[in-house]
Amino acid sequence: MFNKKKLIQRFKALLSLDGHPAHIAAGFAVGVFISFTPFFGLHTPLAIALAFFFRLNKVSCISGAWVNTPFTVVPTLALSYKLGRYLRGKPVNELALKGLEWQYIKPYAKSLLLGCSIIGFISAVAAYFLCYWLVVVFRRRDASMTEITREMEEVGEDLE
Repeated sequence: MFNKKKLIQRFKALLSLDGHPAHIAAGFAVGVFISFTPFFGLHTPLAIALAFFFRLNKVSCISGAWVNTPFTVVPTLALSYKLGRYLRGKPVNELALKGLEWQYIKPYAKSLLLGCSIIGFISAVAAYFLCYWLVVVFRRRDASMTEITREMEEVGEDLE
């Protein structure tokens, strides 16, 4: 079920994508934001659409959209709901969902969307800086990519 070697291999593939580190990190950050939205089943299509619309790195955007896994979605929703209720000035109640379909989420939508937006934004900012740093560090270890990365950082864009 969980293959650590494959996960590390895919992580290295993400870090070695061809592109400016900021471009890769921006795509990943947008994907992370999407992963915290309560639009289940639409995360990947949303990531693809936003990657095309904003001209982001598609692979890193889709990878970021998969950050919030089935193991973390319920605690994230509960925290988002409580944060949203608190910020709206409502009493903080427990989230009692019967399922993750929209019909069950709809009564809690205002608080959920507010909380998910804030948590998603904070997570996206952290993901941007972490991803940028990881890409640069990973590329410094590879002698062939070190010079290209240095030039990309100086120029501020992808090199053709």
